[in-house]
Amino acid sequence: MLDDVDPRVTGDFYRELRGGDGRKDVVLVGVVHDHPASAYRVKAIVESVDPDVVGVELPPLAVPLYERYAEVGETPPAFGGELSTAIQAANGEVVGIDGPSLRFLVRLSRTLYREAESTSTVVDVLKSVGTVTRNAVACRIAATRMAWSDRQYRVGSSVDHDCEWSDDPREQARDEQKQFRRARAVASVLGTPEAVRLRETIREGHMAARLATLRRGSTVVAVVGLGHLDPLAERLDATD
Repeated sequence: MLDDVDPRVTGDFYRELRGGDGRKDVVLVGVVHDHPASAYRVKAIVESVDPDVVGVELPPLAVPLYERYAEVGETPPAFGGELSTAIQAANGEVVGIDGPSLRFLVRLSRTLYREAESTSTVVDVLKSVGTVTRNAVACRIAATRMAWSDRQYRVGSSVDHDCEWSDDPREQARDEQKQFRRARAVASVLGTPEAVRLRETIREGHMAARLATLRRGSTVVAVVGLGHLDPLAERLDATD
């Protein structure tokens, strides 16, 4: 698909899952949120693959806001990071593959019933899902407001990085890799709380199920956090 010449677009950051038996190709693109190297990567891969569907790690309710961000003429868009950049590069349908949604909530309830070891874990997971739900609703409201005005509304906060879109590609790649390794090291030292583990298990199961459904009739590029890259690839391979 890509020749891996640019250090921001190497095989370490994406997975190609070939179709067959009624399934079409899926390309998973891992990102560090709001990083310029990730924005470049999703743009390059979406334009190269030209998929029928671009799946983004967003709740369906939040997608219209990021579509608004993507409508601006500049690249990358001022808001929305690599997600709005992916949407801007898309020629096909854009789909939010993350929760919350009705199917996500069904999976949530089943997983908590089956795996949660304590009431406090259930409460912590539900609080987290509640926060994400409120944020998704705020995104939809902001998108509606933007449809009636020229003003841009930012929901939530973006992540600042030590490089910019115009910096040398090698410097961008080094900074992105450094930040990802640092995050992995911190998680390794501190461990993963049970509530976080369960929440991520639920999210990855939901996103994999959405992608498995989408690929039945469409080629798909999915933009997800780098930490989800291999778990999603493994889940999708298991459905083949």
